[in-house]
Amino acid sequence: MDVVNQLVAQGQFTILKQPLGFIKALQWIFAIFAFSTCGSYSGMFKMSVECKNRSESDLAIEVEFEYPFRLHQVYFDAPTCKGERPERLFLVGDYSSSAEFFVTIGVFSFLYSMAALSVYCFMLEKYRENQKGPQIDFVVTAVFTFFWLVSSCAWAKGLSDVKTATDPDKVIPLITACDELENRCKEVHDPKVSGLNTSVAFGFINLILWAGNLWFVIKETGWLAAFGVTYAPSSQEKQPAPDSFAQGGDYAQQDPYAGSQGGYQPDYGQQSYTEGGEYSQGYEQQPTSYSNQN
Repeated sequence: MDVVNQLVAQGQFTILKQPLGFIKALQWIFAIFAFSTCGSYSGMFKMSVECKNRSESDLAIEVEFEYPFRLHQVYFDAPTCKGERPERLFLVGDYSSSAEFFVTIGVFSFLYSMAALSVYCFMLEKYRENQKGPQIDFVVTAVFTFFWLVSSCAWAKGLSDVKTATDPDKVIPLITACDELENRCKEVHDPKVSGLNTSVAFGFINLILWAGNLWFVIKETGWLAAFGVTYAPSSQEKQPAPDSFAQGGDYAQQDPYAGSQGGYQPDYGQQSYTEGGEYSQGYEQQPTSYSNQN
């Protein structure tokens, strides 16, 4: 526990608030959603075969299938309605390649995102030391972006085929007894594939996250500096206003009363003291006389 506490204390978890770390955390979470919703799936559908001889009918034929969707290995027993032993039938199709590829990309994305987050939090200075770390991170991110595109498209097509192969209306024609008009065959329960639909959605969300993260990783590589353009202002641009402070540090302030303005402008001279200690001013004040008018 002491080692863990030291690691947590030395960690730079503020990187998780930045796009580089935040998007990587989202990649880690959505990778779990992608491979778990696909890899843990199991479904089932039901059919009924009602023979002319009711004693030979089977009204609850259950067919179960699961990841990795090797449907050609999934079988079920259906009555023949001829007094014979039930026949064993197999579903059609093998869609394990696209499903396993999708889950594999999800698992490796999960592992790489977790490793990258550990480096961001505990070895960020070493990661940015000589730009080799960001460059490797960018190449791996680009590779995973491509793989998410391919695997998501392949699994979307594979899921469409799985839905078709597990549709009871498509499976009923495989039953021999259903070819006879006197026998009635129908579906009882369709398989629930909402989880598989969600896995495809998570696949394309991962594609968007990994593609968007390319921009924030390439900013760490220093490769953008080779394409940088230095901004030089044009000579015709308006020059900035001069500062109020002179180069010598003197503060220049314009006298609001200076200039040719009208109105009262008193003339103040220099004040001085005479030898006798009398105080004199440089301006004279005329006495004001008041006369009483009758």
